[in-house]
Amino acid sequence: METELSQELGIEHALFGFTPFPAVAAALSRAGGFGVLGAVRYTDPDDLRRDLDLLAEQSGGRPYGLDVVMPAKKVEGVTEAQVEAMIPEEHRRWVRELLDRYGVPPLPDGERSGWRITGWMEQVARAQLDVALDYPIRLLANALGSPPADVVARAQERGIKVAALAGSARHARRHADAGLDIVVAQGYEAGGHTGEIATMVLTPEVVTAVDPLPVLAAGGIGSGAQIAAALALGAQGVWLGSLWLTTTEAELHSRALTARLLAAGSADTVRSRALTGKPARQLRTDWTDAWDDPGGPGPLPMPLQGLLVAEAVSRIQRHEVIPLLGTPVGQIVGSMTSERSVRAVVDDLTRGFDRAVRRLNRIARQGDDR
Repeated sequence: METELSQELGIEHALFGFTPFPAVAAALSRAGGFGVLGAVRYTDPDDLRRDLDLLAEQSGGRPYGLDVVMPAKKVEGVTEAQVEAMIPEEHRRWVRELLDRYGVPPLPDGERSGWRITGWMEQVARAQLDVALDYPIRLLANALGSPPADVVARAQERGIKVAALAGSARHARRHADAGLDIVVAQGYEAGGHTGEIATMVLTPEVVTAVDPLPVLAAGGIGSGAQIAAALALGAQGVWLGSLWLTTTEAELHSRALTARLLAAGSADTVRSRALTGKPARQLRTDWTDAWDDPGGPGPLPMPLQGLLVAEAVSRIQRHEVIPLLGTPVGQIVGSMTSERSVRAVVDDLTRGFDRAVRRLNRIARQGDDR
């Protein structure tokens, strides 16, 4: 599974894996792919430094990268407390009533909410970048459009490739115009924030739109045959996220959540604004249904929604309240039926890719013989 991009980065397989878990990112890099650590959950630079130390130590000298959520437009002087003050009391009350309805206990005394989507904030994301540039990262990816121009220049001056996710050819062209090195075409099937276009349609549109920039295909990819299809559409690799959630190296906070993922089918996800305020694909739960209920106040825009539900999500996770327990995940969850090591997943992907390529070669030879 080598492409021009994988050869340039010095990796064996054109597999790029986004994950919030440093052990997963390290294992993927050791297995010949490219681990990318998600930074959005790190509000304390020291925590990010600790996990980058772990990633550097465990990756065996193989390349790895970092994924941030950084707005392209600079916003000065806005604090988290000021943003939280914008949340209407009606929404706070509705969350309290929903938690009471399901009997969700409070967090234990002294335990702070561990789930706060604050990495989108300018000062937090830049602090993450300051830490990351002390490490030999080879890729900086941004999930919220093109990074600010000074960030792009700062990374590229250090030989770090810069990538951004795109849900349409129009978004992809903006990334190219901003001087980025790689575009990730993320289809509708993907977990987390997605657009409206499916991967099979989106990938060739983006490849054409940004040629000759390399494109990674994302969304609904979890087998070697699907990787072969993505490369046939012009991608130079694949960007996988959901697939790693049920690996043995993943540090999911709940065995109950792992069980839910293993039991879920491909129709058991929904695009909902319940988590962050932007449409994000996740497991369908009573929590997502409640936020889609016309009788409720409806989700707030990003970033207000993420701050509003932070403590509630932590309480649901901490106490494993099954009807409300979910996570961002793509439609490929229907194929995630057992816990396996990252190495086993990579081996399965590469074997499946080889089988698909051999099958296509046989078909091509049969056509030549006629």
